Amino acid sequence: MASNSFTHLLDQLDELKSRFGSREGAAIERILSRLSQRKLGDVETLIRFHEILLFLSAYPQGPRVKQLTETELRSFSKRVKALSDAEVDLSAFDNPEISGVAGTAVVDTFTFHIVRWLLNRYPTQVAFDWDWFNDENRLAETWPRFMPLLDEDGFVEANVPYPDWLRAAKGRARELPWLFRRFEMLPKSEREIAELYNSQNLFVSWTPSYRASRTGMRLSVNARNIFYHREPLIQRREISLRDELKKPAPVAERLSRRDGEKILDLAREASTLRYRELYGFTHGDPGRVLRIRIGRGVDIFVMGVPPGKRLPLRAYHAAMIFKNGVPVGYFEGLSICERMESGFNLYYTFRDGETAWLYAHTLHIFRQLLGVTVFSLEPYQIGYQNEEGIESGAFWFYRKFGFRPTSPEVMKLVLNEEKKIASRPGYRTPARTLRKLAESPMVFELDQAGESSSRSRQGDWDRFQVRNIGLAVQRRMAAVSGGDAEKFKSAAAKELMDVMGADAWRDEELSALPDFAAALSMIGDLREWSDAEKQALARVIQAKAGLDESIYLKLMQKHTRLRQTIIDLGSH
Repeated sequence: MASNSFTHLLDQLDELKSRFGSREGAAIERILSRLSQRKLGDVETLIRFHEILLFLSAYPQGPRVKQLTETELRSFSKRVKALSDAEVDLSAFDNPEISGVAGTAVVDTFTFHIVRWLLNRYPTQVAFDWDWFNDENRLAETWPRFMPLLDEDGFVEANVPYPDWLRAAKGRARELPWLFRRFEMLPKSEREIAELYNSQNLFVSWTPSYRASRTGMRLSVNARNIFYHREPLIQRREISLRDELKKPAPVAERLSRRDGEKILDLAREASTLRYRELYGFTHGDPGRVLRIRIGRGVDIFVMGVPPGKRLPLRAYHAAMIFKNGVPVGYFEGLSICERMESGFNLYYTFRDGETAWLYAHTLHIFRQLLGVTVFSLEPYQIGYQNEEGIESGAFWFYRKFGFRPTSPEVMKLVLNEEKKIASRPGYRTPARTLRKLAESPMVFELDQAGESSSRSRQGDWDRFQVRNIGLAVQRRMAAVSGGDAEKFKSAAAKELMDVMGADAWRDEELSALPDFAAALSMIGDLREWSDAEKQALARVIQAKAGLDESIYLKLMQKHTRLRQTIIDLGSH
């Protein structure tokens, strides 16, 4: 009976969480007060309660709702412990959509860089989890580097007790930091060490503190800056992406390196708890983190990656989104010239919370910071081999913003579906049709007439994939250097330097040259480019290793011939 009563109150709370007004706020306060006094022995209902509380914390109707919500969340680990003490199965907490609840652990084969970060930041909260381990052959090849005579056991015996060997070797030290330190001491580059450690598939358990858990993770926000919702949430139909992108640039505040590192730590925590690793969070540059306040209690933090971690051709940027201090989602952008491949993810808990408004403002920020005007979506984001995308209707979310499929065949299907929707009240596109619609990339193009010398025309980027350039380079490498990558890149760099006639390059600028040269080795008429075009090309490559990749992008956007060459190479 108690559980049914709890569920009934949760149903009311779930219905009220997106309704705003003094009466609704008062009702929520009463329900929260009643729920705080009730015990619960059902994991699924407890999870549901947790997610509603997080939503209310991000989208509160008033100060009292915010206070009650945070108070309940602070005691949430006690509810989890009560279930554990009652020997209730807690495996439901392992779902990546809701993992990271206070009082629970996350277990995964975290990468070298994430384990190093965890050990530096939370040394007592992480440990190996041998219950999950199932790949002993990898250890037999590697651990003898650290443990004398292990060859005697590992190469010839079955069921080798590797944890026993580790415990004997570590002495009084803890297992994980001792072994991790052995990897770090290897006379290899960081990249080689990371590859070797990652090949071990070692499971690590992290039991975060309340402040590092999904339950309690918060950006520090002044109470005066909390946005309380008094009116209905902004709906997608109220947003014009094209109009948003044409608005003036938002004010961006450059953070100190110390504050930038704090934001990156929050972003890494939020991702690691959800069994995700975003390249820009793991390798983000703390010295180049921007904070943009877009209103309604939303802070968006944009970060790039330092020169040594950048991609060969595309510029990489990521963003973390906070609502009233609660992390609600992230964004990832991969840009070349004026085209950005964009990935937006509002965490499952908050997908009823002004998703379209947040998305439009995020794109607007990158439009202004980087000069990008063409936004591309890969099929996975709209449902290709992604049932969550199909169930959420991701295709129509983007289509109503003005995105179009790049495939003519899929576009015909879209137009046919739009006719059905217009003529049949209540019609919904079947899942099987949504899967067909998701087979094509989608693109949004902003008319930029008069804005640059290399103005994008509709369809310029329809067939482009940076992978096409990479595959073409592999074929050329096989033909001219027998598959020797270093020989091929070195020869390409030498040839490019000779063509450009550039000198006095800094070492860090030269580091960006080989991969760029490999791509440009596909250009048959590079020697015929004008001196001005060659000089501009040199500035593009040098900017790739500069402090800010936005400069690199903007130089590419101005280089008409390079831009067209990149489009041609990536469209075949």
